[in-house]
Amino acid sequence: MPSRSDDNAIDKDPIDKDPIDKGPIDKDKGEHLPHLRADGAPPRPSWLPRQRRGITPQMIGRYPDYDVLENADTWDEMTRGVVLARLDPPGPLRFFEPSEEATLRAFCDVTTGQDEDPRVPVAESVDAKLADGKLDGFQYADMPDDRDTWHLVLAGLDESAHERFRTGFGQCRLDEQEQLVRDFAAGRLSGGSWNELNVSRAWSVCMRAILSGFYSHPWAWNEIGFGGPAYPRGYMRTGALNTTEPSESRGATQEDPVGTVRRESEEFPG
Repeated sequence: MPSRSDDNAIDKDPIDKDPIDKGPIDKDKGEHLPHLRADGAPPRPSWLPRQRRGITPQMIGRYPDYDVLENADTWDEMTRGVVLARLDPPGPLRFFEPSEEATLRAFCDVTTGQDEDPRVPVAESVDAKLADGKLDGFQYADMPDDRDTWHLVLAGLDESAHERFRTGFGQCRLDEQEQLVRDFAAGRLSGGSWNELNVSRAWSVCMRAILSGFYSHPWAWNEIGFGGPAYPRGYMRTGALNTTEPSESRGATQEDPVGTVRRESEEFPG
């Protein structure tokens, strides 16, 4: 079955766009780990290969020759329709106000590490979930409705940005946005709209929607090497964890991302 990747118009050809080459990253010096680099900045995208098949966010990934859509002909018709519909160009926002859009998009981009196209349309996914009332089926006793929580969070991010940087969150520099998001995640933001929320729980509400939107998209599946729905074909490899299904491929790097994050947390707490 032909890939739906070509159906999604992207303004630029991400495959042919090479990242700025600043020389190879020295892993022996820990240059691929943000806490071990002198500037503490995220690694250059070029430390991962450019995607050669299919589409991933920013066209980089651990599985450069993998495209989950090549498995689409093994899915049943209903599953295939649901998955491929996620590749349709997103429509305009229906739940959030135009005045909230810049903050919403910046917040979704920062939390998912998407700083250039192509991007998984996380903002549109969150917007559709809230507009359609498809909530999580529960609500914290000390929190407002999730829809109200989102409005308050976006207002709070803007208020905090104006207080610190004299501009809205969507207009802040990336490092300023990341600083505010780190403080939000740690429950350190207060005043104004934040006082109407349990800030730590508000972070949980937002991240559930953001991560659900990101990891339900086939481009994110390509990024993590996920094989997509296994129905009706099922799984063949049920033995050792290091075995792969016929439809899967091994990563271009063997570094364990979970171990990397754990080491950073232990060596550089906070």
